[in-house]
Amino acid sequence: MKIGEVIKDGDFKAEKHVPTIEAPEKVKAGEEALVKVMVGQEIKHPNTPLHHISWIQLYFKPEGAAPVVEVARFNYSAHDDTMNLETPGCVAADPASCVRVKLTKPGTFIAVSYCNIHGLWESAKKIEVE
Repeated sequence: MKIGEVIKDGDFKAEKHVPTIEAPEKVKAGEEALVKVMVGQEIKHPNTPLHHISWIQLYFKPEGAAPVVEVARFNYSAHDDTMNLETPGCVAADPASCVRVKLTKPGTFIAVSYCNIHGLWESAKKIEVE
């Protein structure tokens, strides 16, 4: 079995586990651009000790033969943790993060998220560089 065989995808408007990528459609080479990744853009994902998004990783695949580059890794450790599961804890971290990037080539961002119950999910977004 290969990892690609277990990663799921879907439409984030209908599936709460799919990570979304917000980034400009086009950027100038070497100019800073903000990229936001999140789970739960349209349908909120539970954020409890029993059901939560543990992390999101963001990759960039430049056009051509270059390898995939890991851009960022975001861990979400606060899930309303408490000793009593019926009483929410004092902090919860929603799975949404940003990173600033500078690109020299066009390519595709790929986001992978991990739900502790429903496994791996992915999405992708192309970006042009002028």
